[in-house]
Order: sequence, then C-alpha cells, then structure tokens
Amino acid sequence: MEQQSKAPQDIRNVVNFLRSSSAGMKIRVGVLNGKRVDYFKGKGAVKALLSPAYAKLKNVPKVADEQEAQQLLLTIIPYAFFLRVERGAPTGSSSGSPKQLQITQMQTFVPSDYYAWFYEGSQWTTYLGGVAMVAIMLAGVMFPLWPPIMRLGVWYLSIGVLGLIGLFFALAIVRLIFYIITVIVASPGIWIFPKLFADVGFVESFIPLWEWDLPKKKGKKKRSEKTEKGKEANGSVSPTPSARIEEVQDSGSSRPASRTAARVEEVPDEDS
Repeated sequence: MEQQSKAPQDIRNVVNFLRSSSAGMKIRVGVLNGKRVDYFKGKGAVKALLSPAYAKLKNVPKVADEQEAQQLLLTIIPYAFFLRVERGAPTGSSSGSPKQLQITQMQTFVPSDYYAWFYEGSQWTTYLGGVAMVAIMLAGVMFPLWPPIMRLGVWYLSIGVLGLIGLFFALAIVRLIFYIITVIVASPGIWIFPKLFADVGFVESFIPLWEWDLPKKKGKKKRSEKTEKGKEANGSVSPTPSARIEEVQDSGSSRPASRTAARVEEVPDEDS
C-alpha cells in the first residue's frame, strides 16, 4: 500500500516486531472480502509492546505503560499496516472455522477490538528459502556430474543416517519387549529410557536409564482438599437442610403397641 511506504523507519521497526514471532501475539485467521487474512486482538499488541523483547529493540519508540502503548498503536493505524475490523459469524458450519471480518469506518485503537493485518512482514526469509530450495533441487539433478569423492561422501553420509534411523527403531522394539517381560515377571514393569519419546532434548531423552512404570497420581483429591479449605477459610458453608428419620410410637389403639411408624422432618444443618 502507498501509506505503508510513507511510514518512518521507527514505526516500520515496531510493525516488523509485532508481525514476527518474537512478539508472542495470538494470530487468528479470518475471511475479509472472500480472502483469508490474519488478525489479532488489541490487548495482545499492547502486551507485546510492554514485553522485555520489545524493550531490547533499538530504533523504536520507548513504551513505559499501557497508555503509551495504545497511543503508539494508534499512530500506526494511518499507515494501514493493520486496520480495525468487526468480527462476525463463522464462514463454515463448525464453530472453529474462520469468521467473517469487516473493516469499520471509525479507525481508532481499542484494546478489546480486533485488527486485521495488511502487511506480510519482512520477506527476506521467504526469498532465502526459495533460493535454497532451488539450489538443492539443482544439486540433486546434477548429482551424476559431481566429483567421485563428493559422491562417495554423500553415500557414506546416507548410510550413516539410515543406520541411526534403524538403530532408533531397534531400540524402540527392544524396550517394548523388555517392558512386556518385566510386566509379567516384576509388575508394574520397567521402561528402558522412559523419556525416549518425551518432548525433551536429545541428551535428556536417554536420562534416566530405566524407570518403574508407576501410575501417575490423580490431582482430584488435592483439588477437593483445597476447595474444602477455601470454604472453611471463607466460612461459606451451604445452609442446605438435612433429613433426619425419627421413630415414634403410634398413638392409634387399633394397632399393636410394638409396631412403630417413621416420620421424616427437615432440620437445618448444624454447621449453619
């Protein structure tokens, strides 16, 4: 857009930060004029400008509080990097489908409103990735023309990678067989490298060497204890009445004296 080209460099730096993953903003996908666009909530941009990552940037306006952050975002709107939109109903049958967006006439900044992006950010990473992909494809096509020593090195490298993959699958099969044996012999069973498939680093995947397959403790009991303590601390005990069954002698003379009748009466809870 023409307005974006007129933006000062410090404003452009702020926009590049907000559009990058360093800002930590939650990006949603909506539909505007039949096209998919990214949009965000205003308070997410305010939090991004108050984050430590923004404070480390150079050649950007300084932001000390939420008022200054909102004022800075308001000054960016005339350059049309993002515009205020209204969010409508979902475009599809499911609630998770992208929602309809419509640009509002009154362009101001409100933290509770939504704003659609009309700026894709820096494109140098996209260009660099495209060039790298083309180079890899050309290198693969021209593999027969490579020098013999390079082809031999690639062959050894591919054999090494395939060997590592095969070793990984073999280790997974061995640990499963060992676990089944230990479940029968020494219940509840032992896992070799219990964090092998966990979301941890490479070294942490092999620590510890083995571990008992103990069931995880449920947190329901702890939560119930916390709620009971909270009720005792606040003194808010439910005044619901309780029922008490009382046996009384029947006063009728036509029935045997040994026969009794039950009477139910409601009494307030003693704790109330």
